Amino acid sequence: MLEAAFTTLALIYHLTVNNLRKEQRNALAGLIMTVVRSLMMIAGFYLLFALVGVRSSPLRGDFIVYIMSGIFMFQTHNAAIGAVASAGSPTNPMMMHGPINTAVMIAASALATLYRQTISAIVILSFYHYVIQPIHLESALMCYAMLILAWMSGCCIGLIFLAFRPWWPQGAQVLSSFYQRMNMIFSGKMFVANAMPAALLPTFAWNPLFHIIDQTRGFAFINYSPRNSSLIYPVYCILGLWMVGLMAEFVSRKSISVSMMRGR
Repeated sequence: MLEAAFTTLALIYHLTVNNLRKEQRNALAGLIMTVVRSLMMIAGFYLLFALVGVRSSPLRGDFIVYIMSGIFMFQTHNAAIGAVASAGSPTNPMMMHGPINTAVMIAASALATLYRQTISAIVILSFYHYVIQPIHLESALMCYAMLILAWMSGCCIGLIFLAFRPWWPQGAQVLSSFYQRMNMIFSGKMFVANAMPAALLPTFAWNPLFHIIDQTRGFAFINYSPRNSSLIYPVYCILGLWMVGLMAEFVSRKSISVSMMRGR
């Protein structure tokens, strides 16, 4: 059992490295591109807020930290959905190799995403802190715990899309893209949950990412106490989505074959 555990961990490690080098031959270039994407989104939202006349944070604190608290969670969540939804298909040629299984490929894709997003957040926060102006996070460890929750929730949602993909590949891709685009608004990264009217709150409260972003701001800013979001709700969502995703993926893996896909 110990030998099998080390073999599985070695497979996950090598596949994670392969995923990091898949888009760019140089792993460092891939990390730089991730940082650049985050910077472009932060700059875009800063310009958007400036154009509508919002030049200061709706919370008592740094405006850029307010923007980054939403962007990092949003990007990690969406990146995890895309990575897991496109990994570990039962008809993937990599599955022809004996040691490889679906769980290993899913874990490798998810860990590669977490690695990229973690490094990106550290680089951007360090640059802003040491070059532009010092920042203070009330609880940096809990902020990173919220990043882990955003990643885990994205992985669980991506697992459901992964299970659905063998039955209808184009439909699963369209639905995954639609959900990720929908999160641009319903993640709540542009709003403060405490300032939202009660009639509008249910429109966002179904989304676990909305709760994660609001709780992150509660841990980042000493003067902000989230009232309209819950820390336990995303945990329950992760557990429920994880169970549904595992069952759906098991059914798909046992039912789909290469010959069936060739027939289509």
